[in-house]
Amino acid sequence: MMPLSVEAGRIAFSIVVLIIAGTIAFALFNLKRGRVDPAEYAIGGRSFGTIFLWVLLAGEIYTAFTFLGAAGWIYLHGAAAYYIPAYGAIGYLVGYALLPRIRRLGAERGLVTAPDLLANYYQSPQLGTLAAIFYVILALPYVTLQLTGLQIVLSSAGYGWLNGAIGAAVAFTAIALFTFTAGLRGTAWASLIKDGLVLAVVLFAGIAIPIHFFGSLGGMFTQLQRTNPALLTLPKGDAPLGQVWFVTTVLFTGIGFYMGPHSIAATFSARSDNTLRRNAMLLPLYSIVLVVIFFAGYAALLLVPGLHGHAADRSFLLVIARYYPPWVMGFVAGAGALAALVPSSALILATAAIVVRNIVRTAFPGRIDERHETFAMRLAVIAISAAALLAWWFARETLGSLLLVYYSGITQFLPGVVGAAFGVRIRGIAVTLGLIAGVATAALLTYALSHLGFNPGFGGLIVNLAVVAAVEMLLPKIKTSPPMASSSHEVPTTD
Repeated sequence: MMPLSVEAGRIAFSIVVLIIAGTIAFALFNLKRGRVDPAEYAIGGRSFGTIFLWVLLAGEIYTAFTFLGAAGWIYLHGAAAYYIPAYGAIGYLVGYALLPRIRRLGAERGLVTAPDLLANYYQSPQLGTLAAIFYVILALPYVTLQLTGLQIVLSSAGYGWLNGAIGAAVAFTAIALFTFTAGLRGTAWASLIKDGLVLAVVLFAGIAIPIHFFGSLGGMFTQLQRTNPALLTLPKGDAPLGQVWFVTTVLFTGIGFYMGPHSIAATFSARSDNTLRRNAMLLPLYSIVLVVIFFAGYAALLLVPGLHGHAADRSFLLVIARYYPPWVMGFVAGAGALAALVPSSALILATAAIVVRNIVRTAFPGRIDERHETFAMRLAVIAISAAALLAWWFARETLGSLLLVYYSGITQFLPGVVGAAFGVRIRGIAVTLGLIAGVATAALLTYALSHLGFNPGFGGLIVNLAVVAAVEMLLPKIKTSPPMASSSHEVPTTD
């Protein structure tokens, strides 16, 4: 007779495989046929309307961290995890003002990547190359985050029968091949399935589980107040993960919310300025998902206490494995797998476009023309995916920690991106030196002085801005300004 764990693992894993394969098939079926130019492959031909862009941006923002890491942080750190919906609120406000201007520059000047924006506006190919290198390096922790989440959900779905690391490697290879074929439009189609399934699973985990075991959400919090009251409030002052850390982290990650290469690529994909403004108003609805997943984390803390470190990231999955049938685990793990794979697809694609357009073409001018650029991007997708898999073996931090490392670096692009979007007269050398100083300071504070009581990336951004200001003050006044962002107002379009 087959052992129960093997039978349960096969049932759950079969459902996961069907979900992943079905999502890929759905996305491929809906793709346009015919020749795919670089703009179509990397940014969807600048044609995405409100709904398509909504699911794409949500697919990029709400990832394996949303699905597992938020619950894990609640389990380990309690109220410190409240920074997650808080920084989103700031991010959407910033996006409403900033993203339409970035889209307009991209459409007017034929920009495809984030380094394109910096190199073009500041008339500095060197800045574009430096930004490209930093973006590629910083993309690895973010993809590693998704792979770590993927391993967790597949290990849980396997019930000890399946090696989660091997399963994650196979699934990630499948999504890399999908990205190679489908481009950003395929990722957007996949996001439709991913978002719906994740929403259903999160509502189940955050509402049904507390009600089933504690009678109501109020009953769960009453028990938490009795057994773990410290997790319901922030530590005071500059204590680790305390009030100072919370404020600096919310502010820092909020203003850096859209600085990632995949977010800027998605911005370039929008059909109009109004498309982005509507999305800034609609995306906060997804914050409901974050609040609900906190409930799942608190429920797991009461039902499976005693987890530490990485184990906390699988906390609510342990509840499902222990108390629910394997077919439920299959759907939950399938949603978690998509939450890791779909954002990985968008980020790998954006990074591949950066490698080809801003590193290879700059280093070897004239070697890659537009006819061959799409194929070169596809090859870069495979190379970056392989590099991410290798980097994954060396990263064994919690999902929350990996996300903060990513934001610590990515938000250092803020001065240059905001300057370009709003037509600020800043020299390229000032932005370049500020970027270097900010990334170096953030790395130092993250890995050498990690217990200062505030967000290390915030410290890097302060240094970044100070260097930009100092360089501008020390150099002679600019006689001719760099190209200014367009101030024209487009005719509103219907999406």
